[in-house]
Amino acid sequence: MNAATRNYAIVTAAYWGFTLTDGALRMLVLLHFYQLGYSPFTLAFLFLLYEAAGVLANLIGGWLATRFGIQRMLCVGLLTQITGFALLSMLDPGWTAAVSVAWVVLAQGICGVAKDLTKTASKSAIKITQAKAKADDGGNQQLFKWVAWFTGSKNAMKGVGFFMGGLLLQTLGFQVSLWVMAALLMLVLAGVVLSVPTMMGKARASKSVKELFAKNPGINGLAAARVALFGARDIWFVVGVPVFLYAQGWTFTMVGGFLAAWTIGYGLVQAMAPQIVRRSADGLSAEVPAARIWSLWLALIPLCIATAVLLQAPQLQWWVVGGLGLFGFAFAINSSVHSYLILAYAGSEKAAEDVGFYYAANALGRFLGTLLSGLLYQWGGLISVLAGSGLMLGMCWLITLRLPTQHRLGQGPD
Repeated sequence: MNAATRNYAIVTAAYWGFTLTDGALRMLVLLHFYQLGYSPFTLAFLFLLYEAAGVLANLIGGWLATRFGIQRMLCVGLLTQITGFALLSMLDPGWTAAVSVAWVVLAQGICGVAKDLTKTASKSAIKITQAKAKADDGGNQQLFKWVAWFTGSKNAMKGVGFFMGGLLLQTLGFQVSLWVMAALLMLVLAGVVLSVPTMMGKARASKSVKELFAKNPGINGLAAARVALFGARDIWFVVGVPVFLYAQGWTFTMVGGFLAAWTIGYGLVQAMAPQIVRRSADGLSAEVPAARIWSLWLALIPLCIATAVLLQAPQLQWWVVGGLGLFGFAFAINSSVHSYLILAYAGSEKAAEDVGFYYAANALGRFLGTLLSGLLYQWGGLISVLAGSGLMLGMCWLITLRLPTQHRLGQGPD
């Protein structure tokens, strides 16, 4: 195994451990506070700072990873997540509802920063290692494979985390579950310190805000599409479907199990995307049209599910579950192609900054989706969140029509 492949494997394994606890955290918070009687909007509010913090964390994280190296930012992300878990475990049942919500929102915000610092550093590492391994395996072909496997396996691990969160809550309770997850992250942190090269990804960072935001048209357009894509997912994913299924009589473990199965399946499809999407030698001319086609198909699925809800189809919960399975397949292809395109459009010298800018847009989409998830579900139930998802996906498709299908003059496939 050469050094580039070794570094890729180490970073991927570290992010697996982080993602496992991050997925479990979402289920712990959502189900614990729903059990305590919190409204759908309040549940969404618990995650708002988590998502909002990611916008700034990605921008700053990309700059910091370029300035100080990827290994250091991975360590900072892991330590920040452990801090968030510790704060959440201090939650006192005797506190008032207002104090409890404020405390959870603050702790979730810290975890949101941790997630996006870690994600930006990890995905930037792929671009760096691919550039070094390029001579061995044809550039863009290698890049798409590595991105697809990293993203797919990470999301499969998040699915396991969803199940683990529901199971831990049901067996160990809220506080002990957080302690167990913090201990797991300490082991991951030790592995990163001992295994990842200290100066990996270090380069000349941008010296001004203008330079940091001055991206090429491909990155700017893809960032806008990402806002709509992930907003459309989280409109139903954060509050709508979990609360709907729990209201149908599902247990915590069943809800967590469904979201786990959905996310694992979604991750497996992402990993297979290079075998599903037609490839091109230049890395863009076939991949960009694929993003457009899959976005259009995806936009139709939540509208069809919303129609079934409107008509009150028999065994409605299974219509919803089946429809969201189709959604997961199409969404996985879209997400994987987007994750590849950002690295195809990005330069390798300051890849962390380009990736950070893109994932700041990703975090903004999750923030908007989370906010709308609580508002729309409380206002109009499941049909409202599904209609909102379809509308945002239509916007995503329109934006992808403007994505460039050729590299900028002088840039070339990186």
